[in-house]
Amino acid sequence: MIPFRRDDVEALLDLYGVSNEVERKGLLQLCDDIWRKDWWDPHRDDFGKDFINVPWLESRVERICIYQHIIVQGLLQTREYAEALIRNDAKARTPEDQIQRWIDLRLERQHVLHKDVPVRLSVVMEELVLQRPVGSSEVLRDQLRHLVDLARLDNIDIQVMPTEQGPHSAHHGSFNLYEMPHPYPDVAYTETVGGALYIEEPTVSRIREVWKDLEEGALPPEESIALVKQYMEE
Repeated sequence: MIPFRRDDVEALLDLYGVSNEVERKGLLQLCDDIWRKDWWDPHRDDFGKDFINVPWLESRVERICIYQHIIVQGLLQTREYAEALIRNDAKARTPEDQIQRWIDLRLERQHVLHKDVPVRLSVVMEELVLQRPVGSSEVLRDQLRHLVDLARLDNIDIQVMPTEQGPHSAHHGSFNLYEMPHPYPDVAYTETVGGALYIEEPTVSRIREVWKDLEEGALPPEESIALVKQYMEE
């Protein structure tokens, strides 16, 4: 994300004849917001160049739509579950203090779900996520209990895609869809072995269609949480 200075944006608006005050105000506000620093700025090296825009998006988004087919997504993870995953990904000689910073930062990102005006979060996860061992059995059980607790919040909806549902339109893999307020465009994000991808229009429209298919095909929230509790007890 490369910010433009406000003076440059105003000059470009004049050059291209953008006279509508609502449009000008929105674009100038966007310019100011991009320059505004926040809690993650001192941690750019810890997040890495591929991921640093994610906390920026999470701080400004109206709703985050998440599909996960392998693990519980970071905004929903317990500290122990996050630690197990981070240690699994870390290189053999990664310093312990670096690992702890990564864990702390993952938990710090979750504050957007609990602020005065919390972000709305809608999640669809595969049933396999509830079964996959991460850390010890107690770590997984506590993680499932955490999902049950989060589902009680008004701003969080959790749905499970049952294995028996078979193939669906998101079979290519996990993604996040960020529904942004005006004047920001919606953005999607996905991680691959080769690095992270940020997706904008027109492709993001296709991802909206995939998300709609996921919401319709997954179990309703109440049935989903009942299934989470079933795995938790097992």
